[in-house]
Amino acid sequence: MSYVFQPAPCPSLPVIGRAERFPVRRIYCVGRNYADHAREMGADPQKEPPFFFAKPADALVAGGEARYPSLTRDYHHEVELVAALHAGGRDIPAEQALACVFGYAVGLDMTRRDIQAGLRAKGWPWDMAKGADQSAPVGAIRAAAEIGHPASAAIRLRINGALKQEGNLAQMILPVAEVIAELSRYVELAPGDLIFTGTPAGVGPVQRGDLLEGEVEGVGALAVRFV
Repeated sequence: MSYVFQPAPCPSLPVIGRAERFPVRRIYCVGRNYADHAREMGADPQKEPPFFFAKPADALVAGGEARYPSLTRDYHHEVELVAALHAGGRDIPAEQALACVFGYAVGLDMTRRDIQAGLRAKGWPWDMAKGADQSAPVGAIRAAAEIGHPASAAIRLRINGALKQEGNLAQMILPVAEVIAELSRYVELAPGDLIFTGTPAGVGPVQRGDLLEGEVEGVGALAVRFV
């Protein structure tokens, strides 16, 4: 097959212990999946359930350095467990959902918070707040065949060594299996999809030059400096 120009390379992530890389198809995210984070964002988790949005696949950054984006003075960090799928489908039952997961990684859902606030006030979509270039740093994937499916593990983020976010995966409103099941009602999931599963409380701004270090115990870590 020929193209009018050379297609962009497929975004991918390293897999711990394997030479092959994980090809990324789409990036989905869950909003307000931790009650304490929902409250710090001014929402009532009893009345407003978690919801879904997406980032472009080429927003992916495999650690190292990421560019601080344009048009914002309030770029926020959100550390998250990321599920990487090797199978998919529509209307996946929750009891079968974890079979779709190849492995897990640590990710940062970076958000232009000032732009998000302006868009929310107008009732407009959040795409330009959530989908900035290099707004999805993700660490190396650890296979579920090795670690299982973490449901109760510490998740935390440090900036320049100072602890900024800390929680536990058990605090998720929708656990990973239910996230996959519910998301598959909206879209057909497929191999290569990444799902950011939500962030605990403590989100806040990042400055140029900051080193962010995210960790999920038993899964892995991510280090990225914003330049």
